[in-house]
Amino acid sequence: MLYGLDLAKRDISRSHRVVVVEGYTDVMACHLAGVTTAIASCGTAFGSDHITVLRRVMGDDSSSGEVVFTFDPDAAGQKAALRAFADEKRFAAQTYVAVAPEGLDPCDLRLQRGDGAVRALMENKNPMFEFVIDQRLKDFDLGSVEGRAGALRAAAPIVADIRDPSLRPGYVRVLARRLGLDMPEVQAAVERAARGADRAEQRENARVAEPVPIAVSVTMASLPNTRDVALERGAMMAFLQYGHRIDPDVFLRALQLPFGHPALEAVRSSLASTDLSQPGWAVAAVEAVREPFRSLAAELLTAEFPARTEEGERSRRRTTSPAACSCASCSARKTNCCGGSSACPPTPKRGVGCACACGNWMPTGRG
Repeated sequence: MLYGLDLAKRDISRSHRVVVVEGYTDVMACHLAGVTTAIASCGTAFGSDHITVLRRVMGDDSSSGEVVFTFDPDAAGQKAALRAFADEKRFAAQTYVAVAPEGLDPCDLRLQRGDGAVRALMENKNPMFEFVIDQRLKDFDLGSVEGRAGALRAAAPIVADIRDPSLRPGYVRVLARRLGLDMPEVQAAVERAARGADRAEQRENARVAEPVPIAVSVTMASLPNTRDVALERGAMMAFLQYGHRIDPDVFLRALQLPFGHPALEAVRSSLASTDLSQPGWAVAAVEAVREPFRSLAAELLTAEFPARTEEGERSRRRTTSPAACSCASCSARKTNCCGGSSACPPTPKRGVGCACACGNWMPTGRG
């Protein structure tokens, strides 16, 4: 939102000129003094959204227009001027800066010196580029060789940023005159700064153009079906699900052994760095696993552990046919002898038994 735009819109459109002040009291003072194209941003710093609105009102399609910024001469005002400079290239119109003497803003200037002083302030404006160059140079001792060299390095990028080829040579001369240096030396510094800016822009464009990699979650199903990976997978499931039953010294020593598969190693590394004395350490370790391996860690924590009971192993060796579960709880749940909801194979291979999740076995009688 731009304060005063409703009053200034017609004159801005006719004159292709706008005065940007810092506060609403400054807008009122300018209009009372006869500067009827004054506006101010309300509540926010002057930025690209405001520029879009002003360009539309000004009909800013040529370099004949003028945008005059007024800033307080204090530190905050200088920072505001530099922010405006960053957006200067968004205007096709010429940009200027008007700074009132003795730290007066347009409102105070009118109260102390009258309407004519406000109008004179807008007429005695300085080009934006020249103003910013002076701001950069004021921090250097231009009486020393070192100071002039530092000032040249600081100000050359400003001149290099001028895109209008008809203006840049003139500001090269302005900078050379301010520094007391020869034109060829300043011109060379500006060209180096321009090349550096172009390279930086190319790098940024290349970075933006790079396709963003899509993170693919790693799961247990996507792990290689090899003996070594199966061993590491089972070990990690044991660590996460039954680590509380393992002797602490043995557990800590086991966690220090690196894994060969990168995904399982990421889970191991997270677990090894977790405080195992805290409640819920397994969940904390899973949450700390970096992507795209966190879903794998969650599976390792929650998946059914692939182990047989001693009783089940003895029964498997005794029988060559499927075994049926004898417990009432499995029957109530309609759980088959494999511990799942699906039926056992109708023709199991001889010598291969089925293990019920509850560990209760009962031979079917076939031998």
